[in-house]
Amino acid sequence: MKYITTLNEQEFNIEVLDEEYIVVDGVTYTVNFESVSGEPVFSLLLDGKSYDAYVYEGDEGWEVLLQGSLYPATVVDEREHRLRSAFGSGPVQSGEFYLKAPMPGLVVDIPVSDGHEVKEGDVLIILESMKMQNELKSPRDGVIARMRVNVGDNVERRQTLLSVV
Repeated sequence: MKYITTLNEQEFNIEVLDEEYIVVDGVTYTVNFESVSGEPVFSLLLDGKSYDAYVYEGDEGWEVLLQGSLYPATVVDEREHRLRSAFGSGPVQSGEFYLKAPMPGLVVDIPVSDGHEVKEGDVLIILESMKMQNELKSPRDGVIARMRVNVGDNVERRQTLLSVV
């Protein structure tokens, strides 16, 4: 099966050959992708390198937390991609963006505040979960419109932490 995956406005063509091999933009990789204890935590072995990722469905696609960075992703099959292209449907980069917790955890630092200007990639919140500190970064340029949490707050998965306009 072939899929088109969009990460940070960059498209990747992915073909799943079987349970052990995928092709990404023409390059074949050996993979092992397993859920850990039925949670949204996954173990990924990619050409012998090990990664841990939190993968869960967000409001507008998938959210992937990998090595401390949060990546919004959309995944569509070839047919759906052709339909979306024909009708001009794509991700909206205007309006208010709501940063949501990718997993339950403790807010350990908030290096921004209401009215603070941010650039794409700036750290917005540091969330501790499973003894790991994860930097949640801005997916775009904007201004912090509303903080909804404070340092020391315990948050639930998908809880809105702040918004960027």
